[in-house]
Amino acid sequence: MKKLAAMIAVVFAFAVPLAGCNTMKGAGQDIQKGGQKVEDAAQKKQ
Repeated sequence: MKKLAAMIAVVFAFAVPLAGCNTMKGAGQDIQKGGQKVEDAAQKKQ
């Protein structure tokens, strides 16, 4: 039962943000923006 609940939580974690993207292009743009923020944070640490 715990595995099922964990699996549902993981599916929701990925499905909710992607629900806002109606196209693969939109999903790609969202991923790119997230990557840019990670890159900016890494540069600030240097």
